[in-house]
Amino acid sequence: MHVCMMAVRRFRLVARPVRFYVAGKWCHGGERQWPGFREEATLFPSIFISHGSPMLGLTESPARDFLMALGEQLGRPRAILVASAHWETPTATLNAVAENKTIHDFHGFPPELYAMRYPAPGAPELAEQASDLLCAAGLASRIDRARGLDHGAWVPLRLMYPEADIPVLQVSLQSRLGPAHHFQVGRALAPLREQGVLVIGSGSFTHDLSRIRRGSLDEPEPPDVAAFAGWFDAAIAEGRTCDLLTYRTHAPHAALNHPTEEHLLPLHVAMGAAGPSARGERLHSSAMYSVLRMDAYAFH
Repeated sequence: MHVCMMAVRRFRLVARPVRFYVAGKWCHGGERQWPGFREEATLFPSIFISHGSPMLGLTESPARDFLMALGEQLGRPRAILVASAHWETPTATLNAVAENKTIHDFHGFPPELYAMRYPAPGAPELAEQASDLLCAAGLASRIDRARGLDHGAWVPLRLMYPEADIPVLQVSLQSRLGPAHHFQVGRALAPLREQGVLVIGSGSFTHDLSRIRRGSLDEPEPPDVAAFAGWFDAAIAEGRTCDLLTYRTHAPHAALNHPTEEHLLPLHVAMGAAGPSARGERLHSSAMYSVLRMDAYAFH
């Protein structure tokens, strides 16, 4: 029998008020609740989506069509928490603002992209609760009261929920800490799903930008991309959590398809947020520019 030997922190939420001191911060034990909380709420699966290039906001593609239909299929959450590949900080950080600014964190794209806005309301109270949950799990956290939404969040959300009327917040990545850390971040934030919060990891199923060529939007994917994606899909479907956390040593062509890890780590956040023994379901599979797999998964 294969036993995963990776250390996984276990934590529990308690009914009485508890405070913890973690990384120089007193934090609550999870008893503070977002004012939008009600006893009965829709329990959404946690989702991983591939946002690809910022051009997803303009370019017709199967992935764009999928995202445009996904919001209606999922239904309307009370809030959305996004772990995006495009926000990295030394410590897990939540943005807590009244209204999100649209961050155009890219260069050299058509003017139409820079004119796009996604002024979704923020969720500062929910950010405080999420920070408390991370702290209660032994994970240091911070609050950023100025940052808005990067394109890993607003480009797909503009397709999923174009009205921009659902509160949105982001949690940052710490790519140097690897998949297991991000799985634990997801586990810590899992209780938010019980309040009707949709947890989204936004990255890319494969992400080797060095091989993208102009005009290659619909070219077939190389064998190494197909092999990596096939291995990952099987591991998700079979619930092989340990293999997914150590994919760098198990998946074929892992370093080639992810020279750096930040675009895959949001998947590990989504996995963790689904709770123990969760299984993944592939919602979409396609490729753009031959080397960007745009697969999406729901974790239940």
